[in-house]
Amino acid sequence: MVKNIILDTNFILDCIKFKIDIKSEISRILDENFILSIFTVTKRELHNKKNENLALQLLEKMNVNIIDTSSHNVDSAILSLDNNNTIVATADKKLKEKLKNRNIPILVIREKKHLKLV
Repeated sequence: MVKNIILDTNFILDCIKFKIDIKSEISRILDENFILSIFTVTKRELHNKKNENLALQLLEKMNVNIIDTSSHNVDSAILSLDNNNTIVATADKKLKEKLKNRNIPILVIREKKHLKLV
């Protein structure tokens, strides 16, 4: 079964900052197929951020799936998802706590150089 990995805004920007190759790191961690996704609101959150253009180019290069949502908040959009086959990539402490309470797997950055599934 294909895992849907939702990328949070700060996770994307942190991976750029630390020069982490998202796709190869996820391939290293997971033994199954996956698709990378973001929400439309994530693209809006990238607007006027440092490395905005680089982030948008990276998302396009990785063929990231864009999920249309009416939510104005990425965290709310993430928490409204069907949890089956979903992994959330985030650095947000509050969001991580909420995800843990729902038993949703979380992808995090470790040691500023690799990813880990927790």
